Amino acid sequence: MAPRLPALAKSAHALPVTEVSKRFGTSLNLGLTEAEARQRRARIGPNEIAATRRAGKLTLLLHQLASPVVYLLAAAGGLSFYFGDWQEAAAVIAVLVVNTALGFFTELKAVRSVEGLRALGTHSARVRRDGHARVLAAEDLVPGDIVLIEGGDAVPADIRLVEASNLGADESTLTGESVPVDKSAEPVAEDARLAERASMLFRGTLVTRGSGTGVVVATGTRTELGGVSRLVEQATPDTSPLERRLERLSRQMVWVVLAIVTILAGLGVATGKDFRLMTEAGIALAVAAIPEGLPIVATLALARGMWRMVRRNALIERLSAVETLGATTVILTDKTGTLTENRMTVQQLSLPSGDLDGPRPGSENPPEAERLLRVALLCNDASLGPGPDLGSGDPMEQALLRAGRSVGLDRAALLRDQPLVRKHAFEAATRMMATVHAAGPRHMVAIKGAPEAVLAASRRASDGARDRPLDAAARELWRRRVEDLCARGLRVIACAERMVADPGSPPFEQLTFLGLVGLEDPARKDVPEAVAACRGAGIRAVMVTGDHAVTARSIALAVGLAGPELRVAEGIPATGLADGLENVAVFARVSPAEKLALVRAYQERGEVVAMTGDGVNDAPALKQADIGVAMGRRGTDVAREAAAMILLDDAFPTIVGAIREGRVIFDNIRRFVTYLLACNLSEVMVVGLAVMSTLPLPILPLQILYLNLVTDVLPAFALAMGDGQDDILRRPPRNPKEPILGRAQWMRIALHAGLMTATTFGSLAVAEFWLTLDRASVVTVTFLTLAFAQLWQIFNMRASGSKPFRNEVTGNAWVWAALLVCTALLVGPAHLPPIGAVLGLVPLDRTSWALVLSASLAPLLVVQLGTLVAAAFRPSISGGSTT
Repeated sequence: MAPRLPALAKSAHALPVTEVSKRFGTSLNLGLTEAEARQRRARIGPNEIAATRRAGKLTLLLHQLASPVVYLLAAAGGLSFYFGDWQEAAAVIAVLVVNTALGFFTELKAVRSVEGLRALGTHSARVRRDGHARVLAAEDLVPGDIVLIEGGDAVPADIRLVEASNLGADESTLTGESVPVDKSAEPVAEDARLAERASMLFRGTLVTRGSGTGVVVATGTRTELGGVSRLVEQATPDTSPLERRLERLSRQMVWVVLAIVTILAGLGVATGKDFRLMTEAGIALAVAAIPEGLPIVATLALARGMWRMVRRNALIERLSAVETLGATTVILTDKTGTLTENRMTVQQLSLPSGDLDGPRPGSENPPEAERLLRVALLCNDASLGPGPDLGSGDPMEQALLRAGRSVGLDRAALLRDQPLVRKHAFEAATRMMATVHAAGPRHMVAIKGAPEAVLAASRRASDGARDRPLDAAARELWRRRVEDLCARGLRVIACAERMVADPGSPPFEQLTFLGLVGLEDPARKDVPEAVAACRGAGIRAVMVTGDHAVTARSIALAVGLAGPELRVAEGIPATGLADGLENVAVFARVSPAEKLALVRAYQERGEVVAMTGDGVNDAPALKQADIGVAMGRRGTDVAREAAAMILLDDAFPTIVGAIREGRVIFDNIRRFVTYLLACNLSEVMVVGLAVMSTLPLPILPLQILYLNLVTDVLPAFALAMGDGQDDILRRPPRNPKEPILGRAQWMRIALHAGLMTATTFGSLAVAEFWLTLDRASVVTVTFLTLAFAQLWQIFNMRASGSKPFRNEVTGNAWVWAALLVCTALLVGPAHLPPIGAVLGLVPLDRTSWALVLSASLAPLLVVQLGTLVAAAFRPSISGGSTT
């Protein structure tokens, strides 16, 4: 009989280790078999709290059919069948099939693109199955799986530990406790509170140190985190605010369009036009005018832009971030690894006897240098690999290990002589780390941390062969030496030691100060250009770091955050943050709580804030920020889950590139929405004016449907694929409250639609009264005039400040491809008798083609001339609006 796994999870913390594997039907050495794991997953479900099931093709197809356009096309087909026009009925059905297929494949591509982006951000876990350790997606875990855990992992499920070596976990996301909790495999009382269950690791928490092995006891919503869903906000929203606004616009326009076409059809019948013709024309107009494809094209534009960001090392975790990126006004950025290379080297040792320019190879170093480096190596969690880039752990600690290796010191050998007994992880409160080692009958405590914290905890200082009391004069001397190192842009840490009898003694008391280590972390070469781009884009870049103020100032000057007069604030001033934020370029010695306060202070001033972070304690600030940006290389899983965007290369220029892409995406969406609505409105105006003026219809119902397929879909997609203006980062940020279509865009839609309508009627008049063409030729001329006017309309979508012939539209290869295909689809039917007969199109002579081309180009020329004249009167404005 299979074990009742969900029920067992509630008491797993109280089970002895020997009972855990037996109760959960697994083997500690072999793990589950793949067959058993599949059965359990089928029975219990995936390890997800907010299930994001993959959208099925049938679901997407049914979504296409549940559309007003499909209903209208079905009505048109039924009407044709009723009147016995089998040829027209077949044509309408063909349009229905093509329209549904276009919507289906477009939405399928968009949905799969977004799902692919989400998959890039999923977590994995090391699991023992069939006797082998392997890496699996966290969602594939099932109760009974044997999971291998080590420091830095995000716990993927609720796990009962069966082995633990110096294991600690940060459970602040679940219990609110900010201090890492020691973990062990020993059972605890069954009624122990959540925070006291030392034998358990809980989903959503972070392993801060050590390693261990455990049995998965609960997954998905059955975990403790899943049961308190209000603490979890990790599910990616299905749609962005921008998409929801487009959907709302589409729904509103459905009713407006239906009302208009009903009125037009009624007027047509009232003025003597054929009832069937006017009914079909009304249906065709409704199909053409309803912008039901806007949300799908928007999703496709968002997905493509997000993939483009991924290729530039920015992974978007939430679609809403894309829209917000273009409105960002302030970037609060970390220093280490973001503005700097995060490749540290030990440049200087400050010893009681003087300064040493880096450790010297061999035995040329004074004993006090070796004593300092020995402590730096013992108080260390990193490890070095066979190659320069194959180490693991904090880059600073790796640099200390390399410095020790250069003088013949090896951490593994030191630990053999002085075994590790206890570790006190670095904490923001103490700003120090300590390790306790056996040293004969006593124990040696090795400490490293922030210079001011270590100095404050020290009572003596090394002085060659013996130690001396650390008096006020000596402390002041060391503080000046710290500032000297920081002024050179070095990151400074201090080392100290203490001998104790009891390894449980408080580690940060009565220390002996050994000296300082200055590490160089050079500024990234590409940061100054990115900072300058921010300045040109109207975005302020502000450094927020826990490092020393002098070091932060040096790096800020190196990357061009401000000039020599830049203002540096150390922590949050006692007077608060209400005033003076605009004058501060660097916030140094900032705690995680102060980061959150900074984000809120800028937001209260109306700024749109992007905030970078990498640690567990940065999560609140990342969530509070309009754009939380986590580090992909050195960031914790908890920080990544809290963020809206992940920098895969941890680099500041990647943020600037993502902001540019966010602006491009918004511009593209605004551009194709403006284009589509102008084209749709022109069709409504052409038929509407013909009905109200008792003129014959310039274009026939099937022609309207065909026009909708040809001139709407491909050009709109092409505009959505644009790469944006070259000077897009020389514009100020967009107001986040600015609508997709503002007053300027609606005016352009009305103007462009009016011009296309006027030129269509102009060509009709010339064809009928001057060229005296037959009725079929007149209809063909007006159809092609309107069709090509809509195609050329795509060039009116350039930004008002761009060049007429070299701009973001003419430089878009997708636009030219769309024009080529659309031209073939428009010219072809008239020369293919079966299709031409259905659509009511006939071949034209040269004179008629000259009329079509000249009339269709007229709206483009008028708009372009007007744009040039307007630009001549506004020479000081650059960039212009997006459409």
